[in-house]
Amino acid sequence: MSEPTATLLISCPDSPGLVAKIANFIYANGGNIIHAAQHADFATSLFLIRIEWQLEGFNLPREAIATAFKAIAKPLNATWQLHFSDTLPKIALWVTKQEHCLLDLLWRNQTKELPGTIALIISNHANLKAIAQQFGIDFHYLPITKDNKAEQEEKQLELLRQYEIKLIVLAKYMQIISPNLITQFPNIINIHHSFLPAFPGAKPYHRAYARGVKIIGATAHYVTKDLDEGPIIEQEVARVNHQDTIAELIREGKDLERLVLSRAVRLHLQNRVLVYDNKTVVFS
Repeated sequence: MSEPTATLLISCPDSPGLVAKIANFIYANGGNIIHAAQHADFATSLFLIRIEWQLEGFNLPREAIATAFKAIAKPLNATWQLHFSDTLPKIALWVTKQEHCLLDLLWRNQTKELPGTIALIISNHANLKAIAQQFGIDFHYLPITKDNKAEQEEKQLELLRQYEIKLIVLAKYMQIISPNLITQFPNIINIHHSFLPAFPGAKPYHRAYARGVKIIGATAHYVTKDLDEGPIIEQEVARVNHQDTIAELIREGKDLERLVLSRAVRLHLQNRVLVYDNKTVVFS
């Protein structure tokens, strides 16, 4: 593992000298900045920045960094997050019956491509239990009906607390998440089998085929109370034509879904995404 780093993600009202003030906090404490990127949204007068520095040689112990930075952030009216590269968040994958996104994330996790730990798989069907066992990951089967949805979501929340989960990834979980659960656990990434905002909801490939589209796509986004309208993290498209059947569109779409979801999860775990105004800034 490379030497640990600290990362600050900051958003605040735009004003002169912000980069200097934030960078000077790190410089004054002996830090070596290895990555810095910023964006100013002139429509909202909002400034957003990601800044990462090496912890080796930094004068402040990591447990004191947040307290020290508060003195900088408060007069800037900033909202901010502090992350450490050697703290690997625990992830829960939620699935139904389709295995392509699940397998892709499990393979990437196994080869250390994702800076996190997949600790738990939850499903409303038992079909994919054998895959979880193959990878040595705990699997919990919680069937959901309209009559037991609230009760099962309480069990899901208890599992999230028990396993100390920091991120839910909906890897083709074909259930609508209730507003109550989203309020209690807002860090949820979904993969939608469409290039949103086109064709939200169910069966987008069938509707795309009926419209004779020339491109299809996939979209990874954060889950909000508005179905398929959360802040978009990553998207990708592929060209199709009149010769392609619905089955061929679905096959091509599954490839896009795997790629887009894994990119979005990696970007989130690398602390490269800032959300504002139902949009995202994704720092390269």
